[in-house]
Amino acid sequence: MNDHRALPPQPDGRTGWSRLSGLYALVPAGMLLVLLLRRVWDVDIFWQLKLGELILAHHGPIAREPFAALHLGEPLPAVAWAGQALMAGARLLGGWSLLRLFDALCWLGGFWAVAWACRRRGASAPAVALALGLAFVAALPTASIRPQSFGCLCFGLLLALQRLGLRPRTTILLGVPLLVAWQNLHPSVSVGALAMGVTALVGWIAWAKDRSRPIPLAPSALAAAALAAIFATPDGIGILDVSARNADASMAIGASEWLPLWIAGNHTNALPVVLVAAIAAWFVVRHRGRIDVSEIAVALALLALTVTAYRFVVFWAIAMVPVIARAAEGFGGTKESRPPQWLAATAVAVVALLVPSIAPTRFANSLPLAAIAHLKRQHVSGTIYADFPFGGPVIDAGYPNWHVAYDGRYYRYSRDEWRYNGGIENGIVPLIDVMHKWNPAAFVLNERHNSPLVQELARSRAWQRIYAGEGVVVYVPRIIRRASRTLHEGRRGVDKR
Repeated sequence: MNDHRALPPQPDGRTGWSRLSGLYALVPAGMLLVLLLRRVWDVDIFWQLKLGELILAHHGPIAREPFAALHLGEPLPAVAWAGQALMAGARLLGGWSLLRLFDALCWLGGFWAVAWACRRRGASAPAVALALGLAFVAALPTASIRPQSFGCLCFGLLLALQRLGLRPRTTILLGVPLLVAWQNLHPSVSVGALAMGVTALVGWIAWAKDRSRPIPLAPSALAAAALAAIFATPDGIGILDVSARNADASMAIGASEWLPLWIAGNHTNALPVVLVAAIAAWFVVRHRGRIDVSEIAVALALLALTVTAYRFVVFWAIAMVPVIARAAEGFGGTKESRPPQWLAATAVAVVALLVPSIAPTRFANSLPLAAIAHLKRQHVSGTIYADFPFGGPVIDAGYPNWHVAYDGRYYRYSRDEWRYNGGIENGIVPLIDVMHKWNPAAFVLNERHNSPLVQELARSRAWQRIYAGEGVVVYVPRIIRRASRTLHEGRRGVDKR
């Protein structure tokens, strides 16, 4: 394996940028600051947190469906069950502020782990800082509170193990439990299998050409362990069916993170990917003698996945850290004034302690939290029919009094059910059929996304709109409103007496 310490000596020189070497140590703190100031936008984190609370109360995975009205009691896949429990525990312990910090440290931990390994192996601070900055820019659009952050952390730790060049036995002993934990925290350990498989393949080819080179024992063993870890969850081999149904439904619905970069919905996301790839390519081509073939191969494999499905971008970004750190050696001057070792950790600690308290958690306007809070004050119970992205916030706010017709778990509902959902959104399925199928206690709808259903509710004499704001409307049956008003007036009369 190539090593930064083996690089040929570069001409001595110090630039104005390298004199400010303390700035390099502040890059991790800057990354954390940006992440903590972002709004929470992912709709699925809400049902995952509620499920995590149930997992904690049950002391293990939940075996039966608790949320979906037409699937209650059916077998429930244990997808990311450990990650959901940890995140729910963080929120129970310290609210959204602690959860936001916990998630950010996990997400960034993957980048920091491999960057630290690069520094340990001799990469310069300017090169590592540049690598972190570029990788962060590429992956930032995907950052929100969700169990995928555990996948980022585990992947970064796996690459760090590989980068440190420890003895094969040590690498394997540390890597195997990491892979098993990864799959239970977030079901993306197949990315680790790909990365280790590509690394092993490059190593075996190099060994076949030159028998004096070491056999790639560690990456080969970890690739096999990662493949086995895919099934090391309560679902066992059933995880394959769950993953296939999730991917199939995601693409059928048009979820942008499952679709290629060239579709119109991903053009904005593609810009930082193209920019970072171009800058990295420039460094690699300019300094071809520094590259590590296995690192380049892993990055290219993940780039190919990212181009075809945007959801892989964060793993590609993490894999680019060692590539850029190696190729950009000498960036910012070669004579480096090392900042104090405690500076980076101190800066991160200051941001972690101060920002959550002075910048409260903010939620994206696309989340119907105000509408759901208003509905909860009406004390209705039963099935809440909501746009499927709203199902998560409905579950988190109202379970067990509320169940949902749909939510963001693509694997939970069959292809026919998703077609039926599309028929409702397009006006093919009328309100009367929705009533017959679910007997909803209330509707929480996006006015534009579910326009035909909203229009029918507006014309119906049986339903009354009780909330409208930020493109979201809430409808409840008129009889409930009248009964609630009569009860309220009766209580006022009692109070007067």
